[in-house]
Amino acid sequence: MTLTLESFIAKLEEEIDTIPKGSLKPDTNYRDIKDWSSMHALIIIALADTDYNAVLTGNDLRSCNTVSELFNVIKSKIA
Repeated sequence: MTLTLESFIAKLEEEIDTIPKGSLKPDTNYRDIKDWSSMHALIIIALADTDYNAVLTGNDLRSCNTVSELFNVIKSKIA
């Protein structure tokens, strides 16, 4: 699977059912998502692992604020 920012955003919106489709943008602070919780962080970690074979840590998530920063961290782990 080719990783693009657009496909990553679509996958996030699909996996986290509290995110309305089409609402995430590259500059969205994902921690500001309504009802954000540690469960969502675990979903992102699992998504990176299962879909992109990238291992994310809690530090990786804490180092990111926006969806595009998160995308870049995942992309760097699979490059």
